[in-house]
Amino acid sequence: MSDIENGFQVAIKRVDPTLPLPTYATAGSVGFDLFCRETMTVGPRELALIPANVIVQTPPGYMLMLTMRSSTAKRKGLLMPNGVGVIDQDYCGEGDELRISVYNFRDEAVIVERGERIAQGIFVSVAQAQWREIDEVGTGRGGFGSTGV
Repeated sequence: MSDIENGFQVAIKRVDPTLPLPTYATAGSVGFDLFCRETMTVGPRELALIPANVIVQTPPGYMLMLTMRSSTAKRKGLLMPNGVGVIDQDYCGEGDELRISVYNFRDEAVIVERGERIAQGIFVSVAQAQWREIDEVGTGRGGFGSTGV
């Protein structure tokens, strides 16, 4: 079995220990839910950083990907402006609390309550490339958008 099938331990520190640790909603969940540490108001068409209450020591060979819960856009009108958040393995010191970057696309303010599940994290296996520069790359496909209309 791989380490993912067995699960693996990850060091984590809660900023506010009265809030729960991140949780997997079901046995088959890939992502774990992150909880908002403090009640926040996100104004219409504004960007905000929602504190997720944890500092995570991402294991070597992995990145931590942050994304919105599937229901957040419909329920709250919030999206991540860059699609996903990428948390590097060395973002794990004091002051490195996970924060969820959000954009309120509604015309009214949105309140995110303390303890509310707002986003999820997913550990993704990664590797760093070693570059081998070349002089020619061969025949291309025709550039950006060349296979579609």
